[in-house]
Amino acid sequence: MNTEGQLAERDRSPGSEKEHGERSRSSHAPARAGEPPSARWLPEWLTGGGRWRRAALLAAACAAVVLLVSGFVMQPFLIPSGSMENTLRPGDRVLVNKLAYRFGDDPRRGDVVVFDGAGSFGEEEPSGNPVTGLLRKAAAAVGLAEPAESDYVKRVVGIGGDRVTCCDKRGRIEVNGQPVDEGYLRPGDRPSRVRFDTVVPEGRLWVMGDHRDASRDSRDYLGAPGGGTVPVDKVIGRAEWIGWPFGRWSAVPRTDTFADVPAAPGGIPSAASGGAHG
Repeated sequence: MNTEGQLAERDRSPGSEKEHGERSRSSHAPARAGEPPSARWLPEWLTGGGRWRRAALLAAACAAVVLLVSGFVMQPFLIPSGSMENTLRPGDRVLVNKLAYRFGDDPRRGDVVVFDGAGSFGEEEPSGNPVTGLLRKAAAAVGLAEPAESDYVKRVVGIGGDRVTCCDKRGRIEVNGQPVDEGYLRPGDRPSRVRFDTVVPEGRLWVMGDHRDASRDSRDYLGAPGGGTVPVDKVIGRAEWIGWPFGRWSAVPRTDTFADVPAAPGGIPSAASGGAHG
C-alpha cells in the first residue's frame, strides 16, 4: 500500500479544500453574469494609474472633441493680414461656421467667407512633409497657427451670373447695373483703383477685401483660371464671430449694402441672392 499517499490525503485539511475550491471558482467565473472579460479591467484602466493618467486621458478626450468640432462645425481662423480691415484685423481669431452652406444654402453677396484659393488664387497647394502638414493643420484648426497659405478670408461681392463692374461716375462698384455704397470699406480706401468688367460664372464667386488698397483678391487674378473667381465648393465656411482678443468679442457685422441689387439675368430672384441675412 502507498501509505505516504494516504497520509498526504488525510493531512489535507477541510479549510484548504474550501480555499482551493473558492480560488478555482473565482478564476473562471466572470464578475457579473453576461459581463465580457474586458469589462473587468477597463474601468480600472480608465480610472487607475493615478492623477497623471486621468489628466492625460481627459486632455486627450478634450483635444478629440475640439478637433471634431473644428473639423465639422465651427473652426477658429487666425487672421494673418490686414486685407479685411477694419472689419477684421491682423491677429483676430474668428469662428468660421462650416455648416453655413452645407444644407442647400449658398454664399450671398456681403458674406465674409473663408475659402481655399488653391487653383483659383494661385497654383494647387504643393505637397510637402505630410507629418509637418498634419501638425500645422491641427494647430490651425484650433487657431494656434496661421492658416494654410492657400486659405483666404474675403467678402462676397458677386455670385454666379452677376455682372460686376468698376466704376461708376462716383467711383462705386456696380453689381448688375446697381451702384453699391460699401460702408464697410476701410476709411480712405477707394472701392477699386483697378477698372474691371466681369461676369461671374455659375457656381463661382467674385470676392474682395474690405481694405481695398491692401487686398489681393479677385481683381488680381483676372488672368488666372476662372478669371479671378472662386468655386463655391472651395468655400470653407462663413465668418460668424470674433472670439479673440477679448476686447474684440463681437459678431462679424452683416451688411444690407446689396439689398437693392437686382437678380442676375437668368438668376433666381430671391433674398438668397440679395443682401444681409440672419
